[in-house]
Amino acid sequence: MTKISLTIDGRKISASPGMTILQAALENGIMIPNLCNDPRLVPTGSCRMCIVEIDKQPGFHTSCTRIAEDGMIINTHTDEIKAMRKTLLEFIFREHVTTCPTCDSDGNCKLQDYGYEYGVDVNKFTQIPVPSFPDNYTRNDHAIHYDPGHCIRCQRCVRICAEVQCAEALTMENRSNSVVVSTGLGKPLRESTCEYCGQCISTCPTGAIYEKNSRGKGKIKDVVKTRTTCPYCGVGCQMELNVHKETNKIMRVTTNVDLLPNYGNLCVKGRFGIEFVHSPKRLSSPLVRENGSFREITWDQALKLVSEKFLALKKQYGPDALAGLSSAKTTNEDNYIMQKFIRAVFGTNNIDHCARLCHASTVTGLSMAFGSGAMTNSINEVRRAPVIFVIGSNTTECHPVLGILIRQAVAAGTSKLIVADPRRIPLTHVANLHLQQRPGTDVALVNGMMNVILSEKLEDEDYIRERCENFEAFRAEVEKCPPKTAAQITGVPEKDIIAAARLIGKAAATYTIYSMGITQHTTGTDNVLSLANLAMLTGNVGKECTGVNPLRGQNNVQGACDMGALPNVFPGYQSAYDSEMVKKFSSAWKVPLSDKKGLTLVEMMNAAYDGSIHGLYLMGENPLLSDPDINHVKEALSRLDFFVSQDIFLTETAELAHVVLPATSFAEKSGTFTNTERRVQLVNRAIEPLPGTREDWKIICQVASHMGYPMNYGNAAEIMDEIAQLAPIYGGISHERITETGLQWPCPTPGHPGTLFLHKDGFKRGKGKFHAIPFIPPDEEPSNEYPLVLTTGRLLFHWHTGTMTRKCSVLDTLVPNAQLEMHPDDAGGFGIAQEEIVKATSRRGVITVPVCITDKVKKGEVFLTFHFKESPVNVLTNPALDKTAKIPELKVCAVRIEKIPEKNA
Repeated sequence: MTKISLTIDGRKISASPGMTILQAALENGIMIPNLCNDPRLVPTGSCRMCIVEIDKQPGFHTSCTRIAEDGMIINTHTDEIKAMRKTLLEFIFREHVTTCPTCDSDGNCKLQDYGYEYGVDVNKFTQIPVPSFPDNYTRNDHAIHYDPGHCIRCQRCVRICAEVQCAEALTMENRSNSVVVSTGLGKPLRESTCEYCGQCISTCPTGAIYEKNSRGKGKIKDVVKTRTTCPYCGVGCQMELNVHKETNKIMRVTTNVDLLPNYGNLCVKGRFGIEFVHSPKRLSSPLVRENGSFREITWDQALKLVSEKFLALKKQYGPDALAGLSSAKTTNEDNYIMQKFIRAVFGTNNIDHCARLCHASTVTGLSMAFGSGAMTNSINEVRRAPVIFVIGSNTTECHPVLGILIRQAVAAGTSKLIVADPRRIPLTHVANLHLQQRPGTDVALVNGMMNVILSEKLEDEDYIRERCENFEAFRAEVEKCPPKTAAQITGVPEKDIIAAARLIGKAAATYTIYSMGITQHTTGTDNVLSLANLAMLTGNVGKECTGVNPLRGQNNVQGACDMGALPNVFPGYQSAYDSEMVKKFSSAWKVPLSDKKGLTLVEMMNAAYDGSIHGLYLMGENPLLSDPDINHVKEALSRLDFFVSQDIFLTETAELAHVVLPATSFAEKSGTFTNTERRVQLVNRAIEPLPGTREDWKIICQVASHMGYPMNYGNAAEIMDEIAQLAPIYGGISHERITETGLQWPCPTPGHPGTLFLHKDGFKRGKGKFHAIPFIPPDEEPSNEYPLVLTTGRLLFHWHTGTMTRKCSVLDTLVPNAQLEMHPDDAGGFGIAQEEIVKATSRRGVITVPVCITDKVKKGEVFLTFHFKESPVNVLTNPALDKTAKIPELKVCAVRIEKIPEKNA
């Protein structure tokens, strides 16, 4: 792109066409004062602080709104400009209560800095009284507080809520000197459309909106900021942990607006969900269970006990009587060491992790179709996609920062949105089409859409001919499912299936997003293959703003898979059953490795139950809440001869362990996470480890050494160097290279820039393969005894099994318990009232749970999350497996709901 040239304060600079003067100046290190500007927002020039003079153009110009032009000569600090800025500041201070000595923003406040720089007389004008605001929208709010006395009415909070978050919770209330920020109709924040993302906090230039829990605990200038990667979903948001210099405590979370993938945006969990790091419930000493209770032991005692027990079991029963579960919550380096330990020290391929419960069918399905089992495209491409197809993903709640990109694209009018989901999720409110299919009927829905595309000749014939194979077998199957048939199976109106097909078929590009609503089925692999079929049919793979894009549910699901924490692959998806690969890793690790087929997570639990698995080493997982049919899981774990749990808390699962090893949290370690777009990013230690805890990889290495296999690394960077040597897709990745910006694999060499989207010049497997996929009903359907369909998912305010979020006061106060969503007609039929506690029963177990009567779900269907141990939904769920991926059917099971008179008397 040709640059333009302009001169600012006598300095000649270059800038990209379309930049504002302010953007051009800041990019070139020239500071122009500004208060209402945030690069995430459409500039308004309302504060007037960024005024400049332009040669041969009379008057002052706001640099944040004026587009830079080639040849411009600009002055930013003339005497007239300085005088004008000083007067503007004095007017602002007239409305601003100056309490710098007691303000948390002291030392990090532009208004304070400019007041000093311009020699402002804060008493020049009579102080306007702080507006009386008895109905302050943050009254009694436990998360966010608004101080009208510090507010300068720049409206950045209102604009970011509308323009970036697209929540439109905030507005300006009253007139003249009484103007304040409020919510619509002055409702309390919790009753508004607020999502508690804290964007208003992040953009406020004066600290008028702030985190209530951190107020008065330390000024910005008293903290050290450490950039790291968020420990929650797979988006991989960059954040700064603000640690008090004296207490070693995280005071608050801030962000840098220049860093991808989130560009300064966070969700409620990223903003308010780090409190768990300092929870008094953190483990701080190894524990051993004796006579039904735990007692503390030393690390030397723990390492000796663990190594001796595992060695004895291996000697008595053989290596395949042992197994390990790695973790999607720990770093790549932790996962690499764990799978290396299981293979090289235990001597078995019995290694898996919770990806088996979320995206195992993604890896198998996309590998079968494309040759690679990862997200094909990059996150930020979604904003430029003409059509966005979201199926089985509650994006704004489960991947919120990516979700707001979708909302922004729709609001800008650049994208059409199709949402396919059994529930009315937040995205359906902005969608052009909502296809509300019955749970478990995704194949029929997608086949019906593809039938329309074929019958109306909307397919990409050239792409199919040149880049794909097995098309005719696929076509023959799809022709069996016209939209009328699909409508009968799915419950989606035929006209909507046709409309969705036409939108995708006629679009220049379609960006498909899915998550566990697609994968967690006995037909999970079929569902993924169907979406791959749709993408190939319309030529939507191997180009920007297209692709099949699975959103990983946890911070390092992608990385754990990449590292080989799966029974069938070594790091980099190299087959663990291929003789050449076995030879390669045996040579690298200097020990003979097994090529015997390993067990998956659910298979391990079954094997523990039937007595063929005797020892289990678990790191950072909580299967007693996350696995299906958890009564069975509990019994299986209880039958183990020896069970070690390594975690930061004594989880529900750890309570069953024989030995518990205390690990450090993400804030106390260094390493990397790989996000959903294959981007490898640094995790940096922000605080000193809690006394008594150790990093996961160090613990495993110490156990290995005690078992006679020394594993010695100086730091996590050395482990990544070993990964790069053995896994070609990570060949060019090192900690040093990703200090500023993460790299997306494949990145095969040290000079490689990483890969924004896959399959540009061809599929990894050669040609993309169409698969003929017939519709198969769910394993379990409603009956007279169990008349309702239960489906499961997540909430915006909690994550996974609640191990971390439920130890964060803001999050647990916002949503303190589970609620079973039930349609009003079903509730009326059963005589159930709002918030009534009911009994939910499946073929596997019974739980009690309060009811939320809502039309988010259709009649005949109920929904429940799995975050809450008080109402553990996975007591009910079906452990039936996908025949290929071995993923359980967590998304569909049959239940009955009954009143409990004594509970509601």
